[in-house]
Amino acid sequence: MQAQKESGILNIIGHIKIFDPESGQVFIDKRNAIHYENFSIGLARAMSHQQRGFISTMAFGNGGTRIDPTGIITYKTPNTVNSGARLYNETYQKVVDAYDSGNSDPARNFMEVRHRTGTYYSDILVSCLLDFSEPANQYAFDNETSTEGNFVFDELGLVSYAENDDERYLLTHVIFHPVQKSLNRMIQVDYTVRIQSLSSGI
Repeated sequence: MQAQKESGILNIIGHIKIFDPESGQVFIDKRNAIHYENFSIGLARAMSHQQRGFISTMAFGNGGTRIDPTGIITYKTPNTVNSGARLYNETYQKVVDAYDSGNSDPARNFMEVRHRTGTYYSDILVSCLLDFSEPANQYAFDNETSTEGNFVFDELGLVSYAENDDERYLLTHVIFHPVQKSLNRMIQVDYTVRIQSLSSGI
């Protein structure tokens, strides 16, 4: 009797929602790109109980778009090739691992796994809140005309843990219409990553 071989497909998709939790205004609601090489490394490290195998921070940047003098926006391609990939221009990061001592507010910056019994997928919800007072040195109001400021974000990604920044893995990358973070409003990011297993016996 010939032994049955297992083959399967691991599908990973992501989605972000950026909104003001007070007013309910939604700024961005879209799918994101997955860095499959880095994600595969992270999954293997996590399953073998090694460091650099879990999501640690959410990174924000302002290098994902170009705006010409007429106001036309050109969106760059997400960085999902090369294990050393980074955001185009990271300007801020926030710890979302609730067990990390660097997380100043684990009740509002956290991750949770959501799974429905009997299904072949699980969701990782990564929730990150930029409160009124953060980041430091932001503009007072969300009416600045310049899109070059450090806190006019147009890209973000989920990044794995590492003791040294240059050893972190960029796991996901999404580029979007510029969104300004300013003192007069909070911004919340709900980032969902779905890991789905599609298996069949051959």
